[in-house]
Amino acid sequence: MQINVYLLTSSIHNKTAIEKTTREYLTQLNAALLSIQSKVQLVMQNDFSTFDTEFLDLIFVRTGGTEGVFRQMEKEYPSVRDAGNIHLLTSGENNSLAASVEILSYLNQNNRKGGILHGSISYVAKQIARLAQITHAKQQLRGQRIGVLGEPSDWLIASRVDEVILQQKLGITLERISISELVQEIEQHNYPKEVEERLHATDKYPVQGALHIYGAIRRLISKYRLNAITLRCFDLLSLVHNTGCLALALLNEEGIPASCEGDIPALLTMMISNALTGVSGFQANPSRIDPETGKIVFAHCTIPLNMVTSYRYNTHFESGIGVAIQGELPEGKATLLKMDGNLTRCFVQDVMLCNNPHEEQLCRTQIVVDAPEAIDYFFHHPIGNHHIILPGHHTELINAFWKSL
Repeated sequence: MQINVYLLTSSIHNKTAIEKTTREYLTQLNAALLSIQSKVQLVMQNDFSTFDTEFLDLIFVRTGGTEGVFRQMEKEYPSVRDAGNIHLLTSGENNSLAASVEILSYLNQNNRKGGILHGSISYVAKQIARLAQITHAKQQLRGQRIGVLGEPSDWLIASRVDEVILQQKLGITLERISISELVQEIEQHNYPKEVEERLHATDKYPVQGALHIYGAIRRLISKYRLNAITLRCFDLLSLVHNTGCLALALLNEEGIPASCEGDIPALLTMMISNALTGVSGFQANPSRIDPETGKIVFAHCTIPLNMVTSYRYNTHFESGIGVAIQGELPEGKATLLKMDGNLTRCFVQDVMLCNNPHEEQLCRTQIVVDAPEAIDYFFHHPIGNHHIILPGHHTELINAFWKSL
C-alpha cells in the first residue's frame, strides 16, 4: 500500500539543506514503518494535483512559514480543500511543528478534521500504521450491504439506525428482506454438505434443521450481494420451530458479521470492529452486574465458533427449542464496545475476561468480564442492551477510528 507524502516548504529556507534532512527523516521513518507493516511504503510527492487519490496521504510540513502555502494549495487544488481528514507530518525541525499547529487550528476553525503526526521515529511510524489500518477498514466498509432479515425485534426500542448517516459516513446501505422470503428458502431444506464437517452432530441435538436456516441465509447473501446480516430470529421459533443461533455462529466464523434480533447497531459495531481487527465479535447481553467488584456477566446463544476453545449444543434459552451454542472462551484480554445507530456515540473499553460460568437461567454462552470502569456507563448512559466482546485489547485503535469519522 502506497502512502503519499506531500511536501510543504517555505521558500525562504535553504532548499538543499531541507532536501537532505527530508530524505534522511523519511528514510528512517519508512524503515520503521516497514518493520510494523511490511506492505506499506512512503512515497514523496511534490505535485498536489494527485492529492487524495491514493490509499492514504500525508502532508509533510517541513518548515515554518508554510501556513500561507497550505492555503494556496487549498485554492489551487479542490482535493486538498475537500479532503475529509488532513494528516500533518512534522519532524519538528525549522519551526515546522509551530506551523503545523497553526494549520490544524485553521482547519478546526473551519469545521474540518485533521491531526499532527509528531514524536520519535518509532512513535510516528506506529501512528501512521494505525492510520493505514483505519483507512483500510473504511475502504473495506464502503459499498458494503447489510441484509436486514425481518424488522428489528419489538423490544429493541433504543436500537435504531439512521440509514442516511450510515451511507454518508461509511458508505453502507441496507437491504430489507422479509421473513416470509427467508422461510421459503428454509423450506427448501438445503445447505452445503461440507459445513457438517465443521460440526459434531448429536442425536439429542440434531443440527440439520438449524443448517436449513444457515443454507437459506447463505443463498440470500448470494442473491442480494450482502456483506453482513441481522436476523429477526425469534419469529423462526413459531414459523419453523428452530432458531438462527447456529447459523449466525457459522456466518461469524466465516467472516460474515451476523447479529440476532434484528439489531442493526450491534451488527454495525461488529462490522467496524471486524474491518479494523480482522477478528469476530460476540454479541451478548449484560445479564448481571456487581458494582462492588466491577464484574459483569454477559450471555447469549450465538457465539462465533472461531472464538471458542470448545463448545457443545444446547437449546435456545428462552424457548427451550432448537440448537444454540454453549461455548468456552479463553480467559485474558478482551475489548467491550458498542456504537449507536446514528454514529454519534461509541463506548469502548479494554477489559479482562475472567471465566465461563454455566448457569441454567441464562443464555447458553456465558462469560464474566472484569470491567469496573463500565459500571457507571451501564447504570447511567448505556447504548442499548447488546454489546460486542472482542478478543484482545483494541480500544486505542477503535477510538482512533471513531475520531476519524
